[in-house]
Amino acid sequence: QVQLVESGGGLVQPGGSLTLSCAASGSISSISTMGWHRQAPGKQRDLVAVISRGGSSHYVDAVKGRFTISRDNAKNTVYLQMNSLKPEDTAVYYCYADFGRGAWGHGTQVTVSS
Repeated sequence: QVQLVESGGGLVQPGGSLTLSCAASGSISSISTMGWHRQAPGKQRDLVAVISRGGSSHYVDAVKGRFTISRDNAKNTVYLQMNSLKPEDTAVYYCYADFGRGAWGHGTQVTVSS
């Protein structure tokens, strides 16, 4: 099993920045891809960014150039640096890990509002 714990969410003004962290524990040697998804009120959970164990990353168009995903395999942690935040980025952000099966964190709220 893999357990994921997110941190770093909060309230930020438009144009501001936040960094989310996700620490993995358990069967960490089995983890390949890690990533972030988000779910806005009344909407489905959507992919934001993913990163392979080797560091290859992919972003959805809505966040390209503003968000950066990174990973520290030694600390079993994945990060999401979010810059130039917009009100439409408001959502619960969930960490995801693929270890042959999928594991999800409980989510962290990000609210972008003036």
